[in-house]
Amino acid sequence: MPEQRTAAPAASAGELLSAYRPGDAFFSTATGALHGTGALHTLDRIDDLPATLADAGPGAVAMGAIPFDTSRPAHLVVPRTVRRAPSPTEGPTPENRWRPLGEGWRVTPVPEPEAHVAAVERAVKLMADDAELRKVVLARSLRVEGDEPIDVATVLANLVWRDPTAFVFATDLPERDSGTRTLIGASPELLVAKSGREVLSNPLAGSAPRSADPTKDQRNAVDLLTSAKDRHEHAVVVEAVAESLRPFCRTLSVPAEPELVKTATMWHLSTRVNGELIDHDVPVHTLAAALHPTPAICGTPTGRAFDTITDLEPFDRGFYTGAVGHSDARGDGEWVVTIRCADVAGTTVDLFAGGGVMPESDPEAELAETSAKLRTLLLALGVNGTV
Repeated sequence: MPEQRTAAPAASAGELLSAYRPGDAFFSTATGALHGTGALHTLDRIDDLPATLADAGPGAVAMGAIPFDTSRPAHLVVPRTVRRAPSPTEGPTPENRWRPLGEGWRVTPVPEPEAHVAAVERAVKLMADDAELRKVVLARSLRVEGDEPIDVATVLANLVWRDPTAFVFATDLPERDSGTRTLIGASPELLVAKSGREVLSNPLAGSAPRSADPTKDQRNAVDLLTSAKDRHEHAVVVEAVAESLRPFCRTLSVPAEPELVKTATMWHLSTRVNGELIDHDVPVHTLAAALHPTPAICGTPTGRAFDTITDLEPFDRGFYTGAVGHSDARGDGEWVVTIRCADVAGTTVDLFAGGGVMPESDPEAELAETSAKLRTLLLALGVNGTV
């Protein structure tokens, strides 16, 4: 069995970014980056990771994604070569700069904005009629089409340039008729990270758009932090994350109050849940499976929310609101929630964004939230206009 080869650390994450080609795997965070090329193994079940990584040899790493619907196949790869960088790319450099793409994009909403508002109204009514259904996360999609194949490497570079401390990722997916297919994005939300006995999850729920006006931007942040609706939504998610991790942990720290975190386009309510594992041999993928899907991307209770999403959303989420990340042979690694992302195939990009619908939600405000979230990928593509 050939062993995975891990190259010496690169001088910077920018070098890894410059080396990326479609079909590779790329994952960067505020603390470093990984770039995988080639494939020793391809897996469609996350439970097969431990045995496969053991066979791949010391230092082996698996990278890839799992879908929203856990009954469907994952897409995971043990790269032949993995290069690491110890620090992220920060700000414009020769390797990391804003790169323009073409013009003439054709944008098709799925569904139309009015239909998304109607779906939110329907979800609010369902919760009014059924007190057990506490939250439903509804998403919408944009299909963006160009005349030439999408330059995935450029989109990835633009995402890193704008949000260098986000979880920026690109991983190949099973091909369509149009050929190579890539899941790409800049997620702000850590599903779970594990190092030895230490485990961390950072759920986000409750959002507000950023503004170029500093005064308005600060007001949006304060309004979010004091919003009863958003704090309730956030508390539902944190409660579920803590309950999922508690059986694995000797100690678990859950702050009583959320904090504000920001991306280039959004403010979020954030809570960092830290724990010490009872068994340090529990692999990170087991923790990810226990957590996924969280109420942040599905709702609560999970089964009822999932069925409601299936009834109300007119598209297949695929790997959107799944998880993307990496695991090593020791069981350590990081997995993030697959949001602020796009599915790229040929000349077509499918973008996704959603929001947590609560009994007190305003449908028009929910539409505006998805529009703000879609800006992350639209800006990376160079698409202007309202959505």
